[in-house]
Amino acid sequence: MGDEVRVRFAPSPTGLPHIGNIRTALFNWLFARHHGGKFIVRVEDTDQERLVPGASEAVLDALDWLDLQWDEGPRVEGPLGPYYQSQRLDVYREAAEKLMAGGFAYRCFCSEERLEQLRKEQLRSKNRQGYDRRCRSLSTAERKNLEAQGGPSVVRFAMPVDGVTALNDLIHGEVVWQNDLLDDFILLKSDGFPTYHLAVVTDDHLMKVTHVLRAEEWLPSTPRHLQIYQALQFEPPKFGHLPMILGPDRAKLSKRHGATAAEEYRDDGFLPEAMLNFMALLGWSLDDKTEVMDRGTLVQSFSLERINKSAAIFDLEKLVWMNGVYIRQLSVSELAERILPFLERELPPSLLPVDQEYLLRIVPLIRERIKLLADAAHLTSYFFEEELDYEAGALVQKGMEAREVPPALEAARDELGRAGELQHEPLEQALRAVAADAGLKPRQFFGLLRVAVTGRDVSPPLFETMEALGKERVLFRIDAAIGRFQATGRAVE
Repeated sequence: MGDEVRVRFAPSPTGLPHIGNIRTALFNWLFARHHGGKFIVRVEDTDQERLVPGASEAVLDALDWLDLQWDEGPRVEGPLGPYYQSQRLDVYREAAEKLMAGGFAYRCFCSEERLEQLRKEQLRSKNRQGYDRRCRSLSTAERKNLEAQGGPSVVRFAMPVDGVTALNDLIHGEVVWQNDLLDDFILLKSDGFPTYHLAVVTDDHLMKVTHVLRAEEWLPSTPRHLQIYQALQFEPPKFGHLPMILGPDRAKLSKRHGATAAEEYRDDGFLPEAMLNFMALLGWSLDDKTEVMDRGTLVQSFSLERINKSAAIFDLEKLVWMNGVYIRQLSVSELAERILPFLERELPPSLLPVDQEYLLRIVPLIRERIKLLADAAHLTSYFFEEELDYEAGALVQKGMEAREVPPALEAARDELGRAGELQHEPLEQALRAVAADAGLKPRQFFGLLRVAVTGRDVSPPLFETMEALGKERVLFRIDAAIGRFQATGRAVE
């Protein structure tokens, strides 16, 4: 590819970044990195009424979390800034003036009341919706008279009334629009801020963008943009419109499908590596079988030819599965490091700080079971608690009588008291013998011990859990279980 590839991700800070926004950023980033080009971030904050405080920072934080580092834009700057459109208003006014001077745009003085009445009339008569071009045909005298009155006005683009506008889209192929079906859209609003159409064309040209990869929803706007490029005598970039993302029911993606703001995925404990891999497969594929790919493979393999035209399906179950795959690929120390912030967030202050060496003993026991980092506190809390919370009756296993519980626990305590440091393999052998002496099935005896030392009837392998807990903590919990049972023994009976 000849000249340097330059792509941009241009979020509008009217809400928190969602999966569709970030997928667009990822595809642009992959395309730039694959071709050794530049990835630019530009914040399109010209819709002042809809701005959400903190949204711009949330977008940048999401990119940082996923390590989609940009070459130019906020926080890093660059030679073609500023990278907030609200700081570039003079540039857009100059472009609008140039268009009006060339006869490609005109000032419109129609009031909101007139435009609303026009819409109602068009609906009532079932005519095509759109501006009727009334101000396009004003005489010079009429225009000067309206300007002298000092009322609000906008600048509209004068769309050709015949012919077609064509695009060879990088993903969808040839697309053609009839010009007479497109109305004279607004370029510059009455408050001096540009619309998306003027700003995006002006900035993409000035920032030397070579390829525009954006959501399919922007495809209907493309003929407007191509007409502005032509009127300003700018060379247009190449366009590629990315497929929509739908839920498993093929409805528009929403929160009921599990689609939330990017920061919520982070807070739920999804790994950025897993998110990156999953999002790359929303409309793109390497082949018909490969699903788990690291960042390097994605960069090396990414091409627009592999992007699908049809909608991508967002499957939360698949994302959770993939997150589990990536978690299991982490070393014990890496997983402990990733888990720690979630433990510090979820565990009661009385259980903090978390002992790092102790955590390294615990992590191997949950690595096969954990799917989200946010699950760590629930899966491990009993390792840290001083007193377990369970009903004494939970100690009585199926097929046991309540009177068998205290002697069985006492036998286990005596055996453990004689043992040295707990190691799971000899521990299992010793406790199997204790179970036989107590006349209990291993399933019953081990189930009883599991409740006594974890407070739960399901946990990681019992003997590895007891080894991680350590002898002192296990003996303390067995004594506590004996005391708990004896205190409520009659009720259990």
